[in-house]
Amino acid sequence: MSITQPYAHDFADRHIGVTTPADISAMLDTLGYTSLDALVDTAVPASIRKTDRLDLPAARSEEEILADLRALAAKNVLKTQMIGQGFSDTHTPPVIRRNVLESPAWYTAYTPYQPEISQGRLEALLNFQTMVADLTGLAIANASMLDESSAAAEAVLLMRRAGKAPATARVVVDANVFPQTLAVIRGRAEALDFDVEVTELADELPEGEIFGVVLQQPGNDGTVRDQSALIAAAHARGAMVTVIADLLALTVLTPPGDQGADVAVGNTQRFGVPLFFGGPHAAYLAIRSGLERALPGRLVGVSRDSAGEQAYRLTLQTREQHIRREKATSNICTAQALLAITASMYAVYHGPAGLRAIAERAHGHARTIADSLVAAGIALAGPAFFDTVVATVPGRADAVIAAASDAGINLRRIDADTVGVSTDETTTAAHVAAVVGAFGAELAPAVATGELGFDAGLVRTSEYMTHPIFNSMRSETQMLRYLRRLADRDLALDRTMIPLGSCTMKLNSTAEMESISWPEFAGIHPYVPEEQSRGWRELIADLERRLVEITGYAGISLQPNSGAQGEYAGLLAIRGYHRANGDTERTVCLIPASAHGTNAASAVLAGMRVVVVKNTETGHIDLDDLRAKVDAHRAELAAIMITYPSTYGVYDTDVREVCDLVHEAGGQVYIDGANMNALVGLAQPGKFGGDVSHLNLHKTFAIPHGGGGPGVGPIGVAEHLLPFVPNDPTGTYSVSAGIPVVATLFGSAGVLPISYAYIAMMGADGLTRATKTALLSANYIAARLTEHFPVLFTGESGLVAHECILDLRELTAQSGVTAEDVAKRLIDFGFHAPTLAFPVAGTLMVEPTESEDLGEIERFIEAMVTIRGEIDEIVAGEVALDASVLRNAPHTARAVVADDWDRAYSRERAAYAVPSLRFDKYFPPVGRIDGAYGDRNLVCSCPAPEAFEN
Repeated sequence: MSITQPYAHDFADRHIGVTTPADISAMLDTLGYTSLDALVDTAVPASIRKTDRLDLPAARSEEEILADLRALAAKNVLKTQMIGQGFSDTHTPPVIRRNVLESPAWYTAYTPYQPEISQGRLEALLNFQTMVADLTGLAIANASMLDESSAAAEAVLLMRRAGKAPATARVVVDANVFPQTLAVIRGRAEALDFDVEVTELADELPEGEIFGVVLQQPGNDGTVRDQSALIAAAHARGAMVTVIADLLALTVLTPPGDQGADVAVGNTQRFGVPLFFGGPHAAYLAIRSGLERALPGRLVGVSRDSAGEQAYRLTLQTREQHIRREKATSNICTAQALLAITASMYAVYHGPAGLRAIAERAHGHARTIADSLVAAGIALAGPAFFDTVVATVPGRADAVIAAASDAGINLRRIDADTVGVSTDETTTAAHVAAVVGAFGAELAPAVATGELGFDAGLVRTSEYMTHPIFNSMRSETQMLRYLRRLADRDLALDRTMIPLGSCTMKLNSTAEMESISWPEFAGIHPYVPEEQSRGWRELIADLERRLVEITGYAGISLQPNSGAQGEYAGLLAIRGYHRANGDTERTVCLIPASAHGTNAASAVLAGMRVVVVKNTETGHIDLDDLRAKVDAHRAELAAIMITYPSTYGVYDTDVREVCDLVHEAGGQVYIDGANMNALVGLAQPGKFGGDVSHLNLHKTFAIPHGGGGPGVGPIGVAEHLLPFVPNDPTGTYSVSAGIPVVATLFGSAGVLPISYAYIAMMGADGLTRATKTALLSANYIAARLTEHFPVLFTGESGLVAHECILDLRELTAQSGVTAEDVAKRLIDFGFHAPTLAFPVAGTLMVEPTESEDLGEIERFIEAMVTIRGEIDEIVAGEVALDASVLRNAPHTARAVVADDWDRAYSRERAAYAVPSLRFDKYFPPVGRIDGAYGDRNLVCSCPAPEAFEN
C-alpha cells in the first residue's frame, strides 16, 4: 500500500483544501508562478502589505481547543434563570438540537436566493411565518428579524413611512417597554431626526401630532391589559400601532391583531432557542393586510415551477428591496434563518395544544408565586400578568436576590426596592418554592394548570396554528423524518462547493461548532451578574484581542449582529466623533457606485446623505471624480465607504491615496470588511488608512450562514473612535458613552466560540496560508475559465483577489442565454450558483474560498466548460434557446423519468451531463420557479395540503 498524501497533522491542513505540494504546484504552473509567495507578492500591492507575522498565540489542535473551551465554560456559573426581560429559558427538543442546530445540512446552507435548491429551508421558514401570523392574529409575517429591539425600531420606521402623519410627527412609546428596546428606538430616531416621546400609556394618548404608538404585551413590569381602546384612539388620531408581544403568551392572550394593532414584533427565543448569553435569536415582524410592500426583511411566498407544481421562493423583497441605496428605508440584510427554523420546528414538534400547555404551566407557576407574596403582604406591580411577577420589597431587593442566588436561582433586580421574577418552560414546583422562600414568604397552594388569572376579555378565543403541519408530528420518528426530508431538498456546503463571490462559504468545522450548545455557554442569561459570566467575558476579550491584531485597529466591538448592523454602528461612531468635535454639518457619505447596497442603506439610517463616486471601466474608484466630490463637499464630508479588495474582486493599488484624500478633507474612512478573506495575515485595514471597518464573522471567520443567519458584524475602530462604539443599552454594565445598537451588550454572543476556535486553531501561519490559498484558488479558476467566460476585472498584474467575475454579457447578446440560465443549469451539476448579477448585471462572481480541494474546483470548472459548449450550440443555431437544456434547467427527477419526454435533448444530457454525476447526483425537488407568478399571487403562509395535489 502506497501513501501519496501526507497525514494532516494540524487543523490548518484540515481546513485548507489545497494542501499537497503536487496540487499547489499544478495550479501555480497554470498561472505561471514558481511559488505561492511569488503569486501573492504580485497580486497584493506592496504599499498595503504587512511585513511581519501576525502576533497570535500558537495554533491549537482540535483536542486542545475543546479543552480550552471546556475550561472557559466552567468559569460560567449556570443557575436557573428567572430574570426575564425578554429572555426566557427553554427546552430545545433533542431531535431538533441534533438535527437542526447541530446539523451541517441546516447550518451550512446559504440564503435561499436560488429557491430551486432551497425548498427545504423555505418550507421551514414558511412554517415560521404561518406560526407568527397565526399567533399574532395578523395577515403576514416575514421570515425573521435580527433581534426584538431592532425589530421594534424597524416597526417604528415602517409606521413613519406608511402612515399619513406630517414629517414633524413623533412616535409615542409606552414607558412599560423593555429598556433595551427603548434604547435602540431612541438611537434610530436620533440619527434620523425624529422625536420619541416616552410616557405611561395607561388610558389615553398625549396631545400633538403622532405617527405611531409602541406598546408591549406583557409589559416590562409583567402586567397585561386590554389595549384595544388605546389602539382605537391612536387610529382615530391617524396613527399606527405596534405591539411588542410575547409569542408564548399569545397562546392564551388576545393577540394584537384581534385588538386592532397594525404591526406586531417580538422574539421567538423561548420557542426552543437557547439563551446564548443574549443571542442569536430570531425576532419576528408581522403586519396587517395592506402593508405588504412596506415590510422590511425577507418574505417567503408560494409560486409554481415550470411544470406548474407548487414551489416556494422569496417574494417581493427577494434581495431585501428596502436596501435601495440612498433611497433605503431599511438596511436589514442578514436575518436569523437558522434560529427561525429552530423555533418553527419547536412549534411543529409541540403543536398548538403543546404550546398552550407550556404557557399555562408557566402562568400557573407565576400565579402561585404571586399568591404567596400577596399573602405575605408584598405588593405587586399589577393584578394581571402572564409569567412575570414584579414585587415591591422596600430596602430588601438585594437580600431577596442573594437568597434566591444561594438557592441556585437568578432573579431580576429592578432597583433597591423592586424584584422581578419570570417563570418559563423550565420552571418547576421546586423553583417556585425556592423563590417564595427567598422572599421570606410561605408557599401558597399551587394554582391549577389552565386556570388563567386575567379578565375574560383578555383570554384568547381565536384559533391558531390549525394547519396540519402543526398537528401531525406527534412522534420523534415523524419529526426526524420530516427534518431529513426537508434537508434532502436543499443544497448546502455539506454536499457541494458554494462558490458565491462576496459571501465566502468556507468550512465550518465540527470542532468549532461543538461548544455552542454546551449548557455552560448556551444557558447563560445576558443580564446575569458579571461574576457568573467570567468564562464568556474571557472568551470575548481574547477574541477581541485577536481581531485587533488581525485588523490593525485599536479596539473591537462585538455587539452588531449582522454585517449591515456593523456598517450602521461604524457610521454612528463616525457621526458621534464629528459631533463631539462640533462638526455637526459633516453629514455627506461618499460611496462608490459598485458598493454593496447595504453601504448606502446604512449611511441613510445613520442620518447621512449619500453622494455616489463613479467607478472606472477597470473597476477602480474614479480618482478624478473622487477629487471633485471631495472638493464639492469638503466642509460637509463625514466619510467614505470603500470595500477592500474592491467589490470587483481586485486589489486597488491607489487605496492609500483614496484614504489620504478623504482624511485631508477632514473625513473618516470606512473600509467594508466583507472581503477580509483576502487580507488576513497579508494586510490590515487599520494600518493602510481605515478608521473603522466591520467584519463578517459569518464569512471570513467561519461562523456558518445558517440559510440566512446568524451573522455577526463586529466593528474595529481607530483610537479616536473608541469612545463612540456601541455601549450597553440597559445600563447594566458601564462600557462607554457610545450609541446603543442592538439588544444586548455582546450581540450574538452564542456563536462567538466558533470564530474564537477557528482563529485559535488556525494560528498566525494557518490564517495567512488560508488567505494565500484563497488567492491561488480564485486565480486558478479565473485562468482556467477565461477563454470560456472572460474575467471582467483584474488588477494591474492581471490577477484577481479571492474572487473573480465571469462576464456573460457578450454570450448573452449572441445566444440569449442569461447568467440566470447558467445558474439554473449548474443545479443539474450539483452546484449552488455563484453570485448572480452583482456587482455587474449579466455576470457571475465566483469565490472558491480556501476550503475547497482541487478535485472540487476541477469539478466546477468541468461544469462551466460543459455549459459553455451548450451555449455554443445555441450560437451556432444547432438548437433553439427555448428548446435548450439551459433554458429548461434545472431538471427534476420527475421530469427526467416522465413518459412524455419530448425535449430536443436526451434525458441523459439533462441529468448526467458529465460522467461523475452517475455516482453522486442531486435532483432539485422543483423545476425553474416562476417568480412573477408568485408576486402577482401573494401567498405567504402554509398552503393547504390539497394545494400540492396535481
